[in-house]
Amino acid sequence: MDHAAVLALYDRDMREGARPDGPASRIERVGAVVRQTGDAHAWNGVLWSALDETTADRVIGEQIAHFTGLGLDFEWKLYGHDGPADLGARLTAAGLRAEPEETLLVAETGRLAPDPGTPDGIEIVEATDAAGVDLVVRAHESAFGSDGTRLRHRLLARLADDPGTVVAVVALAGSEPVASARMELLPGARFAGLWGGGTVAAWRGRGVYRALVAHRARVAAAHGCRYLQVDASPMSRPILERLGFHALTTTTPHLYEG
Repeated sequence: MDHAAVLALYDRDMREGARPDGPASRIERVGAVVRQTGDAHAWNGVLWSALDETTADRVIGEQIAHFTGLGLDFEWKLYGHDGPADLGARLTAAGLRAEPEETLLVAETGRLAPDPGTPDGIEIVEATDAAGVDLVVRAHESAFGSDGTRLRHRLLARLADDPGTVVAVVALAGSEPVASARMELLPGARFAGLWGGGTVAAWRGRGVYRALVAHRARVAAAHGCRYLQVDASPMSRPILERLGFHALTTTTPHLYEG
């Protein structure tokens, strides 16, 4: 993989040329910033910027004013190659809180490691209705120890209003949800985004996470997506790299909560 070329393609397609990730959201291109604005349940934030030392502080202030004026918290997705070099420090000084750094990993759908199949005792099911979404959210909450209210709302909205743009999957051990994940499939995009993959503690290390990746990769390939993209945590990065993912840069969420 030509890392620089694929990263440039990712920036152009998925950041500068972003499309809204839900029916309640819109993409706004304002000067040197591309941002998404939606309702309180949507992801709101800055996806791309082209700033330098002379413009960064002013533009950061403009984004804070935009989102707080709507009563919304927001995220600035800062990538390791974004300028200026001290943009992270400027965001922090403006009141945004840096979350743990993640790694942008990309793989070609046709060049992943061979699929070993679904682990014994596990069935992978796609959520197509409210009952399926509830299973996905139950697994997510158990795996991450976080509230899944916003995730439930977003998945139900996407399934109702934009069918085919999100794939939510749950791994069942009998009737018990033990892992879940989702994939964003934006129309015409060359990248499919893998998000939210998590497994409950008792089932980790058994190949369930890998099976969820393989399932989504097959769906992405069937939809004509050449690449898979993940913002990987330190826990998932080694698994994904063994499957054929390549590290392109880092990404650090910076959160503003008014």
